[in-house]
Amino acid sequence: MSLQSLFKLGEHGTDVRTEVMAGVTTFLTMSYIIFVNPSILSTTGMDHNAVFVATCLAAALGTFIMAFVANWPVGLAPGMGLNAFFAFTVVKGMGFTWEQALGAVFISGCVFVALTITGVRRWLVEGIPKSLRSAIAAGIGMFLAIIALSGAGIVVANPATKVGLGDLHSLPVLLAALGFLLIAVLDYFRLRGAILIGILAVTAASMLLGLTHFQGIVSAPPSISPTLFRLDIPGALRGGFFHIILVFVLVEIFDATGTLTGLARKAGLLDGGREEGLGRALFADSLAIFSGSLLGTSSTTAYIESASGVQAGGRTGLTALTVGVLFLAALFFAPLAAVVPPWATAPALLYVAGLMMRELLEIDWSDVTEAVPSALAALVMPFTYSIANGLAFGFIAYAALKLFTGRAREVHPALWVVAALFVLRFVLFPAD
Repeated sequence: MSLQSLFKLGEHGTDVRTEVMAGVTTFLTMSYIIFVNPSILSTTGMDHNAVFVATCLAAALGTFIMAFVANWPVGLAPGMGLNAFFAFTVVKGMGFTWEQALGAVFISGCVFVALTITGVRRWLVEGIPKSLRSAIAAGIGMFLAIIALSGAGIVVANPATKVGLGDLHSLPVLLAALGFLLIAVLDYFRLRGAILIGILAVTAASMLLGLTHFQGIVSAPPSISPTLFRLDIPGALRGGFFHIILVFVLVEIFDATGTLTGLARKAGLLDGGREEGLGRALFADSLAIFSGSLLGTSSTTAYIESASGVQAGGRTGLTALTVGVLFLAALFFAPLAAVVPPWATAPALLYVAGLMMRELLEIDWSDVTEAVPSALAALVMPFTYSIANGLAFGFIAYAALKLFTGRAREVHPALWVVAALFVLRFVLFPAD
């Protein structure tokens, strides 16, 4: 079977060359994750090289599923925000093992598939107001920002003021600041792979200054055995993991559904009432989550960076297939990934965080019952170092304010259910 017939290129008004170039474009814009994800997850004690392999394989597998199940030009990889929640809240903040956290990701993936098949996923998405959805994205951005700033040494602990300014004369701090500016300038000029270039530039500068040591660029892929099938499902089924799984599911739902819907509209994939395509894409996205947990990485999700490939003309799964193949090729660059220092990935995290902050513009600040819960959701995430707490405060405040202002009818049943679950979480597990 030819690529033309397999991916229905003629029906979508595209050709092999356009699709392949679109795939290369998408890969360049999202490939920073192969350096950032191991940097984040290795803070939990996970083997850095194994996480690198798991990241590449999870991204390739998830993208292949999207290519062949949905025939959509969308790349998938471990999600930003979800990896930070996994590492800094679940493992480092709450004291669970990374194996248990992988178990929670697996369970959330199974729940995600069930919700997608039954249609409950759409019901949940329709039930969460736009203001809260925007606040969640912005809050995750601020959460990533504080992780990035502390990783770069720009923000440090201070016993008097909680946080303070780091040593601006430190070479890592200066390199991180310059890396951030480089990414912003390159992105302003719409250079493909701006974030990736920023990471590599800071890494190269660190080598030249003797802060890190060159270990080569290409080698055989490292072993994935330190993380492969290491998830602890029984441990994740402990009572204290209930709300963690809930947060994984909720963030996965909002992030993936919004991304896929937006990309589909941009590519014209929903024209003519082709809703079945969205259903297959949502199902493919769901399958990718627990596949990634088996390999040893946090939740895999659709990447908004796929919009760059759509802009370049990508319209079918051949674009996604190209992205997946390139992620497999990236497996041979493990020595380069191993030498990337935290202050090289911090600018990438900070820049992504800044882009996510744009969601604050979508909040209805003129309505107190919308603005206050949204502000709480966004602010509590970085200040308690927990996406879970931000979601809980936002959902509970929204339901309470609508109830006590006589506007309870504006609250969708799905929001009442989620708010009640979070209240139950605080009653049963107040110390988490």
